[in-house]
Amino acid sequence: MGKIVAVANQKGGVGKTTTAVNLSACVAALGKKVLIVDLDPQGNSTTGYGISKRSVEMGTYEVLIGEAPARDAIRKTNFRTDVLPSNTRLAGAGLELIDLPGRESRLRKGLAPIQQDYDYIFIDCPPSLDLLTLNGLCACDSVLIPIQCEYYALEGLSELISTLKTVRRKYNSYLDIEGVVFTMYAGRYNLTLQVVEQVQKYFGDKVYQTTIPRTIRISEAPSYGQPINYYEPKGKGSEAYMDLAIEFVKRNRPRDPQPHRRRSRTAKTEASAKTPQKA
Repeated sequence: MGKIVAVANQKGGVGKTTTAVNLSACVAALGKKVLIVDLDPQGNSTTGYGISKRSVEMGTYEVLIGEAPARDAIRKTNFRTDVLPSNTRLAGAGLELIDLPGRESRLRKGLAPIQQDYDYIFIDCPPSLDLLTLNGLCACDSVLIPIQCEYYALEGLSELISTLKTVRRKYNSYLDIEGVVFTMYAGRYNLTLQVVEQVQKYFGDKVYQTTIPRTIRISEAPSYGQPINYYEPKGKGSEAYMDLAIEFVKRNRPRDPQPHRRRSRTAKTEASAKTPQKA
């Protein structure tokens, strides 16, 4: 089963969608099967992959409401990544979901039939703590949190952590924090270093070593409908997101789930070898 990762931060302008688009594209470039789910009514992940929202007849909205299965709504791209796109109807989904049964788990149920088709599914959540974001948090295994290195980012982060605790308690007990990634990073500023220090104190090894710099090319790429590793493959932005993808995949390498059993079998084999055989 593919791992589902929500990219979330209710504070806007922190590089959330930029990270969702570019990280998913770079993970796909490493040979993984990847789907990105655009849960944001703004549809920037959709257009960031070169898909016009006006051309989307079926997308995330139809999956949430139950009008279409996810497999029928998924769009192929030229970037090795599949997209479950947003369209103009998604803006009103929050109100429509209120009256539907299991309103917080609609996305989880919609993705279940196709989860085994992918190694990773990234959900680009809206920059708010609404019913759409709640669906993303209930559907995912973990949350990746992009943070811009500024003072107000810390205030928004505390609200997000509080929300994650509530979701874990009420809806999704398996919800984990995938990690924290610093975006628009400028290490020469004291404020940047102070924010990094505060976040590292709280999250420890959940903080990614890779940081994403502020570059013009990263900002330009969405207007051309391309992830940064296609728009400028050898630029600083592309290198940073590829490093992040490598770090992400390494963190998610499967581990031996029962090493004690393996040691036990080895010990038994050694013991048998030492036991004298009867004539």
